[in-house]
Amino acid sequence: MSISLVLLTACEEKNHISKDLVYSGFTMGTSYTVKISDADINELKDKLRKEIESILDDINQQMSTYITDSELSLLNKSHSNDWIKLSLALFQIIERAIQVSQLSSGAFDITSGPIVNLWGFGPAKSLSVIPSKDEIQRTLAKVGYQQLKLDKTTHSIKKLIPEIYIDLSGIAKGYGVDRVAAYLQEMSLQHFMVEIGGEIKAQGKNDEGTGWRIGIEKPLADQRRIQQIITLDNIGMATSGDYHNYFELKGKRYSHTFDPKTGMPVSHNLASITVLHNSTTFADAMATALLVMGPEQAYALATKINLAAYLIIHKGDTFEQRYTNAFTPYLVKQ
Repeated sequence: MSISLVLLTACEEKNHISKDLVYSGFTMGTSYTVKISDADINELKDKLRKEIESILDDINQQMSTYITDSELSLLNKSHSNDWIKLSLALFQIIERAIQVSQLSSGAFDITSGPIVNLWGFGPAKSLSVIPSKDEIQRTLAKVGYQQLKLDKTTHSIKKLIPEIYIDLSGIAKGYGVDRVAAYLQEMSLQHFMVEIGGEIKAQGKNDEGTGWRIGIEKPLADQRRIQQIITLDNIGMATSGDYHNYFELKGKRYSHTFDPKTGMPVSHNLASITVLHNSTTFADAMATALLVMGPEQAYALATKINLAAYLIIHKGDTFEQRYTNAFTPYLVKQ
């Protein structure tokens, strides 16, 4: 499972004192920031903070694999192959994840956590030796989104392999962004940016009265530089990259991004991909899927479904950028 998304930084072209109402904290094992630029909302600031924190707490309690009594943890502990009723939120995010799995021919798979753990990127200790082919095949036998069946009428799930393990880290942050953004819209707010672990949704204008400008990072492991600036308005954004999380063993570098179908780290030259979509949930999962697929397949699929996607591709010691036509309107000339 591809985990860990690149944190994108807001790009400020002028030094000024921000008038935004800003909330920040930690959730889902990462940080979050909410900026609101609507005027005259100070009387709401305590209510907004309380509700934002409540939304994020609820999502954690439903979808975290680190909270032992979360709804997802209890589902993972169950070795029943009977139908299990889920909350609407957990059912919907699993349903969305499976849709992305089908669209990407299995490049995204919420059941591939055991592969991540086998390679030392989960909570287990780091590797001292590379997993054998037999170990990989035994692990793959317990992986596969096709082993999950959903009943839309009752919002229930059945695990055809009782031991199957679900990890939503490749989609939950985007879902959290969407939930917080939807709440702000319900409060009739027009100008805000929500960011969780690098996944973003922005609407309206910032406190300077201009569109929200976001910087896409160059895929460099040891420094932070901007590759491209884009502007967002009422759209979600997610980025996946292969350059911040990897390990080296016997002189060879292994990516944290795995192909769920082979159980092996990907070895192509796609360094980073950014996806824009009205649903940050969908953008989050698709960014992971496209990173697994590699530059040619990713670009072809994004073009086919008219998805706004921006690819950064290794070309020797340099990088090449490529983007779909749907991404063009968001680019800021530099």
